Amino acid sequence: MKIDFENHFATEEWIAALQANAKYPKIVEQPDGPARLYFAADAFLPFRVKDTLLDVRDLRMQAMDAAGVSRAVLSLTAPGVESLEPSLGTRLARKCNDELADIVSEQPDRFMGWAALAPKDPDSAARELERCVRDLGFIGWNTHCNFGDSYLDEKTYWPVLAKAEELDVPIYLHPTVPIIPQFRTYGQGLAGASFGFGAETAMVMMRLIIGGTFDVFPKLRIVLGHFAEGLPFMLNRVDRPYLGGHVETDPAIAPELKEMPSVYLRRNMIATTSGNYHTEAFQCTVRGLGPGNVVLGTDYPFESMKACVDFLDAQDWSDEGKEETFSGKAILSGSH
Repeated sequence: MKIDFENHFATEEWIAALQANAKYPKIVEQPDGPARLYFAADAFLPFRVKDTLLDVRDLRMQAMDAAGVSRAVLSLTAPGVESLEPSLGTRLARKCNDELADIVSEQPDRFMGWAALAPKDPDSAARELERCVRDLGFIGWNTHCNFGDSYLDEKTYWPVLAKAEELDVPIYLHPTVPIIPQFRTYGQGLAGASFGFGAETAMVMMRLIIGGTFDVFPKLRIVLGHFAEGLPFMLNRVDRPYLGGHVETDPAIAPELKEMPSVYLRRNMIATTSGNYHTEAFQCTVRGLGPGNVVLGTDYPFESMKACVDFLDAQDWSDEGKEETFSGKAILSGSH
């Protein structure tokens, strides 16, 4: 069995909301080409995959069958609802979750769901996460590396993190266009999927670690795509300042950590395989984290499901490790 944990969709209502949104993010139709998805005034992407995102039956299931993917865990595509005005985001998240629940109920053998939440109303978001997990059967929360003006580690969002730990469900930390302005100096060549997406997402994971989030919520699990956005390569490096005494903790700024940073990366982070088909990156991730902390993710429809699975099938690794990755053991078996 192959379970794809990064498989994106959209709803007509979500698209209409972004088309009507006076602020950002918003979708703007173009007279001479594809619509543009604006994350900010100086950051947009061509919105070419609308039809594929909306399709959750014909094209998607054909792609799943061609790749040998048994089930796909669907998540609302970036930028989700996090950056919207909180009351709008909360209403839209609930409607998207209800629509996703209908999709899953129609094809429970093919689809599962990640919740969409609007964390700027953290108490409502925590209640919606509980509804999604307990009532709708979703496996966790898919969120993004920034919320337009803030990051997941900030304490205002801790009620949602506390609820995720209580429910024993993971949080998929997915990239979106960075809010760091220097990433956007040269447009999407730097800010986009080739670099800025992953760099900011990796930074947010390190903010969670250095900010002491995992000492407060030790069972919290964070999922990062693209072989954990390069963090397995840094497993030794992130510890060196602490081992060498170059970090002097100011409790007014950051707490003293109970563990070395690499411990949290190995204990609290799960990597997916999406959109990085480089053998050395694969080897670094699997050897650094262990295959039990790696699960299948294809990033469909932005990447090819078949290309991802074909790449993984061609790698030199044990049958047991491959089975752990393809079955999603690190996510579906609960805290590790």
